[in-house]
Amino acid sequence: MEENKKEGTLINCFFCRHFYLTGRVKSPYGCRAHGFTTFRMPSVDVFEASDEDCALLDRREPDEHPHDG
Repeated sequence: MEENKKEGTLINCFFCRHFYLTGRVKSPYGCRAHGFTTFRMPSVDVFEASDEDCALLDRREPDEHPHDG
C-alpha cells in the first residue's frame, strides 16, 4: 500500500524575520509568528503538522540582522 505524501517546499527559516535562536540545547530554534520552539527548522514542524508550507514567512533582507530591532 502506497502512502500519498504531499511534498512541500524547503523553507529556510534563517531568512525569515520571525525566526530566532533560543540558546536552549533541546530546542535551539524558534518562531515568533507561530509561538513555538523546536529542535529542527520551524518550517519542517509546520509542514508536518498541516501538510502546508509555512504561510507566515516574512523574508528578511540580506543585510538585515535579527538583533537590529
